[in-house]
Amino acid sequence: MDSDFQEQRFFINFAQYLAVLKTIAILLTSKSDFKIVIIQMIYPIVPYGDPILRKVAVDIEKDSMDVKQLAEDMFDTMYTASGVGLAAPQIGLGIRMFVVDGRPMNEDEEPKDQDSSLIDFKKVFINAQILEENGEEWGFEEGCLSIPGIRADVFRPEYVKIKYVDTDWNEHVEVYEGLAARIIQHEYDHIDGILFTDHLNAVKKRMLKNKLADISKGKVSVDYKMKLLK
Repeated sequence: MDSDFQEQRFFINFAQYLAVLKTIAILLTSKSDFKIVIIQMIYPIVPYGDPILRKVAVDIEKDSMDVKQLAEDMFDTMYTASGVGLAAPQIGLGIRMFVVDGRPMNEDEEPKDQDSSLIDFKKVFINAQILEENGEEWGFEEGCLSIPGIRADVFRPEYVKIKYVDTDWNEHVEVYEGLAARIIQHEYDHIDGILFTDHLNAVKKRMLKNKLADISKGKVSVDYKMKLLK
């Protein structure tokens, strides 16, 4: 086990401990086997400036935690904040897991204007790995629950091929396009320590510098729970 891996494992274990210390129950399933069961909750969103958003998340070991309950909590947290995607690092957990539900993006559109890729697009991605990104890059205005009040056009490839496991630990390899692909790419960036603002040009980054600094200092008003940075 190399030092980088040890550091990553220590970080995720410590981050999980801090994030859910008061909301977990540990069940002794055998003399040597513990299983973490996470009690349902709404998590505070981690803001820009928190180091966990810049860490590459680690894979989840099978049966090491209750991923079904965590997925439900992540969906509840996401819906409370009116989001369409949420990655585990955004709730303080440095693990490779994210949830998406793009259906609300079609709700205000006429049937002819709806994005077909978002129909029934509610999924959980665990230990995801993007295998391919292709097609013409296209721009779309993105935002992020961890970076409230800031939106900007981001250019991404039209198609994405991704491998992942679901909450039953079944493996899938699937291809997505359009807005579904974009949501996946955005959330996948999170588990690799990348934010949508990283895709902006130097001029735009300079324009947002003060706003980003304010968010990292807690100078932001939102209608959902956010973690306060020390």
